[in-house]
Amino acid sequence: MPRATRATRFAGLLASVLMLVGAVAACGSSDSPSDASKPGSGSTKASASKAFPVTIAHKYGSTTVKAEPKRVVTVGLTDQDAVLALGTVPVGTTEWIGGYKGAVGPWAQDKLGSAAAPTVLKDTGTGPQVEKIAALKPDLILALYSGLTKAQYDTLSKFAPVVAQPKEFNDYGIPWQQQTETIGKALGKPDEAKKLVEGVEAKFAEAKKANPAFADATAVMATPYEGTFVYGSQDARSRLLADLGLKLPADLDKVIGDQFGANISKERTDLLDQSVAVWILPDATKAVTKLHQNKLYADLKVVKEGREVFVPETGDYGNAVSLSTVLSIPYVLDRLVPQLAAAVDGDPATKVEQPAS
Repeated sequence: MPRATRATRFAGLLASVLMLVGAVAACGSSDSPSDASKPGSGSTKASASKAFPVTIAHKYGSTTVKAEPKRVVTVGLTDQDAVLALGTVPVGTTEWIGGYKGAVGPWAQDKLGSAAAPTVLKDTGTGPQVEKIAALKPDLILALYSGLTKAQYDTLSKFAPVVAQPKEFNDYGIPWQQQTETIGKALGKPDEAKKLVEGVEAKFAEAKKANPAFADATAVMATPYEGTFVYGSQDARSRLLADLGLKLPADLDKVIGDQFGANISKERTDLLDQSVAVWILPDATKAVTKLHQNKLYADLKVVKEGREVFVPETGDYGNAVSLSTVLSIPYVLDRLVPQLAAAVDGDPATKVEQPAS
């Protein structure tokens, strides 16, 4: 699915209303462990049991998880990576980026071990596939990186505890750190989750130390969807830049509004004229040519001085950028940081190279 189309899909998800009734209420969770769970990883049974019950606040109130979950379904479009990183293989995942068995990218494949890949669920804009989720007999449903509605939350809660998106951020706006630590609490592994976050934050710190120019640079993330679609400060892609020490445009959220991103008018093309403009494009050749045919954009200094970074939206690199999870971020940093460094080195002659793979 093209990255621009995903933007449309997000908008539909935020307004969707679940139309399923009746049979769902009769579905119950199973006490039997998931065949997909990875034994021997994470906390021991004793330490895990001490973590429960745990109550987690979210947009629709709070949810109490009474015992260690064995059958986890992820409705949040990127939640599966944190679950896998913490040693549990979900029985069901929700597909956002196609092409990966079980909706598990290459940066997370080794976390599957010998377990079967999760069952992949679809969300075409009408909400979670409730009947299929119920058939998986989950004892925990995670919807942190989501636009879950109250009606959808209420329906899913009839047969399993649901941890919805946090109220303090826009839908699809939870930071990867909070996503990881919240899932860690829900799985009874808060200490392991904290260590995972610290490990990735150390990679960001290392990149910032090696590239002091980032601290004095501004950056914006965009994609050519129906003109120019710019990601706001609460989007995972923009957070990648901020976590590397680059500053987002001061008036970015004023232009974007209370959402993860929005199309900007031609009059606000100046928003793209930063120290570096990162573009998620269909490809790094024809799409760039088309982008530069827009004279308003082509005349900006960011273009004339070669301070653009291009990320192909298809393929593992682009997919990892869009997910921006505790597992995909290290994969991204190995590729994005050299590009950003070349863009902000102050020498227009420096070419921003595409990653080898």
